[in-house]
Amino acid sequence: MKKLIVTADDFGAAVPMNEAVEQGHRSGVLSAASLMVGAPAVTDAVERARRLPSLGVGLHLTLVDGYPVLPPRQIPDLVGADGRFSRHVVRFGIALFFLPKIQRQVEAEIEAQFHRFRATGLPLDHVNGHQHFHMHPVVTCAIARIAPGFGSPPVRIPLEPFWHSWRAAADRPMRRLASWLFYAAQTRGMRRHLGAAGLPMNDHVFGVNDSGAMVERRLLQYLAHLPDGITELYCHPATRRWDNLPAHYRPEDELAALISAEVSAKLEAANLQPVSFRKAFS
Repeated sequence: MKKLIVTADDFGAAVPMNEAVEQGHRSGVLSAASLMVGAPAVTDAVERARRLPSLGVGLHLTLVDGYPVLPPRQIPDLVGADGRFSRHVVRFGIALFFLPKIQRQVEAEIEAQFHRFRATGLPLDHVNGHQHFHMHPVVTCAIARIAPGFGSPPVRIPLEPFWHSWRAAADRPMRRLASWLFYAAQTRGMRRHLGAAGLPMNDHVFGVNDSGAMVERRLLQYLAHLPDGITELYCHPATRRWDNLPAHYRPEDELAALISAEVSAKLEAANLQPVSFRKAFS
């Protein structure tokens, strides 16, 4: 049996992103969005989400390349002089693995982000991490400890299946294989810890190898090769570009894919209706 979730990440990062989430859900196939609770446009995002009760809104835990919710004085080793988290993901990940003081600050920030989401009043549909940093073992263990107190939301496993990905896209086979090997190794322990905490997890995801380029052609290719189980397609749509967006991202094209009549027809022909994470597990 196949179930499909179509998610927009970075909800709250900027108003153009928020506009695309609302448009993609009202007029297209978008069924979920992942909220950055410390981001500049979070208030606008929450207001829109309240008008979209069928949209599954989850927590996009942000510990790199973004903004915290705790004051910098409480997490001095996590932020720079500009008040932002580090953009150096590998360097920060190594420090987090070895330094207890950083681990304590990260766990405090994670718990604060869960509480900030609860304060919105929105049902917590799922949890994932900005740049998939929730795969870090320290972060995974913190989620396993904290999330049960917030309704045990499903957690994204960002593992894109090599065979289905390659059959669908028919490009960059070595990159897709290397990606699958890396993420398979990283998510093995993740599944074990989250499963022990009773947290549901998706079976597959698409978007890892095409981040910023989940355009109409790519969505149609993946929809034609969906594996059985619970699959998530994630993207980064926007109505227009904004500062700090990676140069290779195509946000307007991703929005066009979400509201594409051809994509909707493909789903209808397959008898697939995109749902939220919670509904996928109900």
